[in-house]
Amino acid sequence: MKKVYLSDSGPVTSDSIYSFWRWSEANDLTSEKIEDITNYCLDLGITGFDLSNSYGLGRVEELFGNAIANKSLKRDEFVLFSKVGYKSNDPQTGKIIYNQLTEKYLVKTVEDSLKKLNTDYIDVLLLKDYDPLMKAEEVVSALNKLVYSGKVKHIGISDFNVFEHQLLSNLSLDIVTNHFELNLFNSSAVHDGRLAFAKEKYVKPMAWAPLADGRILYGHDNEALAIRDILSDIALKYDSNIEQIAVAWIHKLGALPIIGSLNKERIKNAATASEVKLSHEDWHRIYNVTRK
Repeated sequence: MKKVYLSDSGPVTSDSIYSFWRWSEANDLTSEKIEDITNYCLDLGITGFDLSNSYGLGRVEELFGNAIANKSLKRDEFVLFSKVGYKSNDPQTGKIIYNQLTEKYLVKTVEDSLKKLNTDYIDVLLLKDYDPLMKAEEVVSALNKLVYSGKVKHIGISDFNVFEHQLLSNLSLDIVTNHFELNLFNSSAVHDGRLAFAKEKYVKPMAWAPLADGRILYGHDNEALAIRDILSDIALKYDSNIEQIAVAWIHKLGALPIIGSLNKERIKNAATASEVKLSHEDWHRIYNVTRK
């Protein structure tokens, strides 16, 4: 699998990222399952892993940390992304109560995550959702201190719009990625400037829900059927499958797709999609279907 620089100052990671955001069911939340899927990803060449203090009711970081502690996972073999910003979860449902980006909360959350993960550093700390009450100068100062201390190597953002991204950049915060939804049903990042601004800053964005939560593969509405028709047609040309073409469409934009499936076959399909080099014409043939 191809390795890329996340930005002109960011880490080198695989051109697809694996995320644990779907790991919520009790039978998924075991150290053994996490070790199995993580090692499978590593064997495929996936070296970027997306976590959060809210995934799996807050348990995913701890279980991933167990795998690091028992030496099943070698810390220098992967790039660890961890999100912060969620202040509270309902312990029964996992529902987010609100998000908070303050100096005190950021520092405490990073310290807690490092303990759970059994590691000395987080490669990329992602700020999840813009907090309108955020005191930007204080937050930037706190983040730069975390980087200076070595506890965090790089800073990224998640679901920030262009102006929110620009605010932090203008305050001399080195942002290495923006993590947002991007797929054939939601290409708003192409139109609202988020993708263009990321390119202006030499940043590779991370695209979550590359298959639109399965709608591209299994949707029965007219739009889903039309997209599958064109994807099937083009897949024959490239000796590939629908899933690979849909993800290759994202790669063509310079974004890194985030894989969220627990199914190994689907993980492999997404991980190998970067090998499909869509032509300019075929990319637009797909895109035009979504714009009708």
